[in-house]
Amino acid sequence: MSVIVMKFGGSCIVDANAVKNAARIITGEYEKGNSVVAVVSAQGDTTDRLIRAAGEVSQKPPKRELDVLMSAGEQLSVSLLAMAVSELGFPCVTLLGWQAGIVTNSVFGHARIRDIHPERIKKELSKKKIVLVAGFQGVDRKENMTTLGRGGSDTTAVALAAALNAEKCQIYSKIDGIYTADPACVKDAVKLEEIDYDCMQELSFLGVKVLNPRAVELAKKYGVVIEVKSAFQSEKTGTFVKEDAKMEKMLISGVTKMSNVARIFVNDLEDAPGAGYGIFDLLNRSDIQADIITMATGNNGRVDVSFCVSGDDANEAVRLLRESGLYEKNDVRCDKNVAKISVVGVGMESHPGVGIAIFEALAGAKINTMMLTSSELRFSVIVKKDEADKAVAAIHERFKKY
Repeated sequence: MSVIVMKFGGSCIVDANAVKNAARIITGEYEKGNSVVAVVSAQGDTTDRLIRAAGEVSQKPPKRELDVLMSAGEQLSVSLLAMAVSELGFPCVTLLGWQAGIVTNSVFGHARIRDIHPERIKKELSKKKIVLVAGFQGVDRKENMTTLGRGGSDTTAVALAAALNAEKCQIYSKIDGIYTADPACVKDAVKLEEIDYDCMQELSFLGVKVLNPRAVELAKKYGVVIEVKSAFQSEKTGTFVKEDAKMEKMLISGVTKMSNVARIFVNDLEDAPGAGYGIFDLLNRSDIQADIITMATGNNGRVDVSFCVSGDDANEAVRLLRESGLYEKNDVRCDKNVAKISVVGVGMESHPGVGIAIFEALAGAKINTMMLTSSELRFSVIVKKDEADKAVAAIHERFKKY
């Protein structure tokens, strides 16, 4: 008898009908003779509502108590799902993160799983019960409730699949797989049958919200095969995320867009060794990640530095630079009217025509490229935010020829 781990995102259990649908999928797998462990997220926008509630009573909620509050969303949804499963006449049990044996570090809000003790889950499965686990949460070694950050239920599911040596880990959402571009933006986007871990992780980092990048990292480490599929078209095969995936003879796996991006400028630095070190050391100490970094020396022998950060970190980055005492005489500016467009695929650097094709596509669409960077797996450019969708469509159309 195989162990199947299933995860249902918030859009899959958003209301009573959706919860009942998820229950039918779970019990259908159980009726095939499999042991089923289902992980659930909070319903719909529950997490956002809990965050707003915290803000109404505290300007700076303690992180520990915020985790206690945030974990309540998954407790609500897992209990409702258990009621729906029971209503169908199947035996089940709900487990919160700590009951499922999920042990994390103590970084509240962004905890990482350190260990899993699945004895309780195995015990319940041996009793022929369906096990329903609240995702996104665990407990640290001091018995504090912790949460795993946005998309953390994906990580919960993959970690449990690894600990239970599951046959597969199915991630259910409202879409039916991984596409070469956002189908809402590009009408002829192609659904992939398979994609390898590395490309999927890049896509996740670069704006594809289907899978949490930490979950993909964990799946690669332990060889967990993930199937991304729709909860509302569960009969259809989704996209498999695995090692050595067949990429359908395509050079690229996808074209992505990140709109929540900001470009930071620090101008008129002294042209000396380590000119940019202070900037990025300062940001790193505040857990602000910078990328697509450029440095240009002007005719006056001074250096201008520009880089990109998440839009959520932009104001804090500017504040840190201006208040550090190091850059008060420099011109520190921020442009949030930008987007990052990325092309992801295997062996990008070994195909010199990729960069040319991207520039050709953008030039044909009359879109200006502000910044760029490349690696073995991706090629990213910064464009104006209002031109982002057009850029994705143009690049995707160009790569259909590969």
